[in-house]
Amino acid sequence: MDLSNKVVVIMGASSGIGAATSRLLAKDNAKLVIAARRLNRLEEIQKDFPKAEIDAYKADVTKFEDVKNVIDKTVEKYGRIDVLYNNAGIMPTAPLIEGRRDEWQNMLQINIMGVLNGIAAVLPYMAKAKSGHIITTDSVAGHVVGPDAAVYSGTKFAVRAIMDGLRQEQAENNIKTTIISPGSTGTELFNSINDSDQKKFAEDFFKNINGLQPEQIASAVEFAIGTKDNMSVSEVIVRPTRQSL
Repeated sequence: MDLSNKVVVIMGASSGIGAATSRLLAKDNAKLVIAARRLNRLEEIQKDFPKAEIDAYKADVTKFEDVKNVIDKTVEKYGRIDVLYNNAGIMPTAPLIEGRRDEWQNMLQINIMGVLNGIAAVLPYMAKAKSGHIITTDSVAGHVVGPDAAVYSGTKFAVRAIMDGLRQEQAENNIKTTIISPGSTGTELFNSINDSDQKKFAEDFFKNINGLQPEQIASAVEFAIGTKDNMSVSEVIVRPTRQSL
């Protein structure tokens, strides 16, 4: 796909779905701005695509100043942002009875406030231009709740509500919104699970159902970005074929 006319910012681009999407869009010749806490990972993507237009910034999505810096630098260079992809997230699942309040707080800050920080930073530019596309990684867990994943699901249900509110508020400004909801996918998300039993369960579940690879989710993001201006893919659920939830 030729996306050479698109300026795309990807938050949470250092691994998993974010990295896979960065690599795919680099092949599509998009003008990329990639950001994450691990700058060395972003620099590896740059090295793998020496002819591509890729800028990399160290940024923590929980810090609005970091996110705004990425957005402002992109507009300063290109004059606009066509797509913002809010991808950063964590999934430290555990039973509520364990009261892992620090983990809950981290999930709220990254999974919800990280998305809101991206929206707050980019929306004034897109609204003024009356053009733009905001994409956010959600989850199948944002559609169904399972035991031991109540807080994670809560953050993902919240993201769905926020993104649909954004869609309704900004439709007249011609701003697209897309929620990408993956099922079990082989990423470093599993490493954010600190409960050893929960981590083993998630990894075994992924293996048993022949889970998805990040590149497969990236192709859904690519499709949404490549649609015509009058077509908005509001929501995509991508499950492994054998995942019943």
